[in-house]
Amino acid sequence: MPGQVISGHAKLEAKCQECHVKFDKAAQNRLCKDCHKEVKADVLNRQGYHGRIDTEKDCKECHTDHKGRNAKIVLLDVNKFDHDKTDYPLKGTHQKQDKVKCKDCHKPEKKYREAPSACNDCHHKDDKHKGGLGKECKNCHTENNWKEAKFDHSKTKFSLTGKHVEVKCNKCHAKGPIDYKGASVECISCHKKDDKHKGNYGKKCETCHVDSSWKKIMFDHDRETEYKLLGKHIEVKCMSCHKEPLYKKGSKTPTECNSCHKKDDEHKGNFGPKCETCHKETNWKTINFDHDKDTKYLLKFKHKDVKCVTCHTGKLYGQKLAMDCYSCHKKDDNKVHKLKLGKKCESCHTERDWKKETYDHARSRFPLLGLHQTVDCKKCHKTQLYKDTTLDCYSCHKKDDDKTHKLRLGKKCETCHNARSWKTWDFDHDTRTKFKLDGGHKKPSCYACHKKTMDEKIVVEHTCVGCHYDEDVHHGDFGQRCERCHVTKDWKTLLIDAVPKAR
Repeated sequence: MPGQVISGHAKLEAKCQECHVKFDKAAQNRLCKDCHKEVKADVLNRQGYHGRIDTEKDCKECHTDHKGRNAKIVLLDVNKFDHDKTDYPLKGTHQKQDKVKCKDCHKPEKKYREAPSACNDCHHKDDKHKGGLGKECKNCHTENNWKEAKFDHSKTKFSLTGKHVEVKCNKCHAKGPIDYKGASVECISCHKKDDKHKGNYGKKCETCHVDSSWKKIMFDHDRETEYKLLGKHIEVKCMSCHKEPLYKKGSKTPTECNSCHKKDDEHKGNFGPKCETCHKETNWKTINFDHDKDTKYLLKFKHKDVKCVTCHTGKLYGQKLAMDCYSCHKKDDNKVHKLKLGKKCESCHTERDWKKETYDHARSRFPLLGLHQTVDCKKCHKTQLYKDTTLDCYSCHKKDDDKTHKLRLGKKCETCHNARSWKTWDFDHDTRTKFKLDGGHKKPSCYACHKKTMDEKIVVEHTCVGCHYDEDVHHGDFGQRCERCHVTKDWKTLLIDAVPKAR
């Protein structure tokens, strides 16, 4: 024998056939593996150090025996050993021999292959989580720096997005590494101090807020509720309407306008709670009630400018207003007409202008003809009690009669005059009276016979002597019937036996 074998092979020292086969050096590798089954398994499975080195190399090239009981047949050069050929490649700080020594992982009393490969096997003393997050340290930590974490939070129940990416772990995990796994995922657990609603809106902050910015509200009121926000309502703060705890049992925010705008109701409840009938969300002061479409009373001209409360003085929904003019304009009628013209204001007035009349005089007892059509109403109607105005001409034309007739032809101006022209007259004395004007009677003026003041009835002497008394040379001896002898053509022409003869 070339020399004693190592102590580990001492029991086989007398049994050379356990390690050698005569005339077959290659068989020695097989016999080594038959005894060192772990190494054989590594070689077969291409794992471990022996499974990754050159498979053509004989065992004896590295492990030569027969050098004595205390000889070391495992020669390992720490500086040259390629740890990447093991099942545990050294990375990061593990590669730095000044930081990590072989003996830190490989204990003297154990084989190299028995060195632990799990982080926690070596670093359990460094585990500040105290086992709370399990033993897979590599899920968060790297070999470069133990304090450097690279945990993929998206694999948890709470993915980090938006501003949460920038937040330090201890902001949410206040108790440190111990409570990482059991940390609450509710927003309120971290943002309770930021809750300006003081819990009134519940704990589901994510309903309104987003993680990109706490101040940015993303709640879709139109989609998530039965009340769409339109117009000015979009700008209104939530707390203006939601005064009660939002998620409190039975706390349903009313959707009627009056529930929020009662203080703005200038009608003091008289127009009812349905503000939307007249008002819009775009502008509270803008009225959009269509009186023409929604009621039986069309608003025209000046009526469009009248305030609602001018007519609707009481409860709107319990009040049925009359639609006649007089019901609203009674005070105006009392000032002028004093109900003398009845209650049908629309007979004369329109909605365009109350002071402008459109009365059709042709429908009255005195149709306006000729120049009467151009005469101002005030000329005849001295007051606005129109109905009391007299219909006779003399009432308006007395001053004209005083200049000419002086009431000698009575008060019935229309007997001679017409409305076309006061100066044009066409009285036919022959047909309209019992005294025909012929002969010399055609020359004298009217006043020659009509000398006295008359009233309604014109009374004029019809006898010749009534006018020719001073010319009666007979001094009444022949009676008063002058026409028995005289003719109207010429006073000196006489009738003798019905044949006119010269005197």
